[in-house]
Amino acid sequence: MTDQLSGRLRNGTRAWHQALETTGFATAMLAGTLPLDRYVGQLAAYRVVLEALEGELTRATCPAVTSVWSPDLVKLPLIERDLHHFAALGTTPQPGPSAEEFAREIRRTAATEPRELLGFLYVLEGSTLGAMFLFRYVTEAYRLTDGSGVSNGASYYGSGDRTRWAAFTERLDRALGEPAVQDRVLAAADRAYHHVALISGELSVGLGSPAPEPV
Repeated sequence: MTDQLSGRLRNGTRAWHQALETTGFATAMLAGTLPLDRYVGQLAAYRVVLEALEGELTRATCPAVTSVWSPDLVKLPLIERDLHHFAALGTTPQPGPSAEEFAREIRRTAATEPRELLGFLYVLEGSTLGAMFLFRYVTEAYRLTDGSGVSNGASYYGSGDRTRWAAFTERLDRALGEPAVQDRVLAAADRAYHHVALISGELSVGLGSPAPEPV
């Protein structure tokens, strides 16, 4: 019996999770000492990445991609809402070069093997589950919750949804059962984490350890 892709992705990327938790960016966020421009800088970087990824997924005609991709997975409007909030307050950091390099890889992949886009999507959608845990750290550190309990500037970090994630991974498992294709998607997820680590490394400069490669 073929292993399910979601399980292979979860096990195959575990080392990346552990590595990224040691970055200066991550440890400063948990400590409540991450400078605001680094937090907004991550949003700006992810905007570049998500604009490329969501655009390519929306345009894709590959049956495997169209059976997995769904409008409820779109995150770009949430990122743009957050960036607009901070821009109004005068915080407008520019994304580093790693974000654009990730976007270029996304476009190259869409042109050559669109099914591998689902490995990128697995990483980006999965990151919103981790953001659920970090949401309170973000809203408390930058005082993003108003008196009515509404958060401003944390729409993306508050977007994780376990029910949506379960439905996404179920579609992923149904669409991609062939071991060779799973191998390619797993390799794409590994490349995505490499790019995320480079982005985190840029945002960690001066804060502590840069993002390491997993062992």
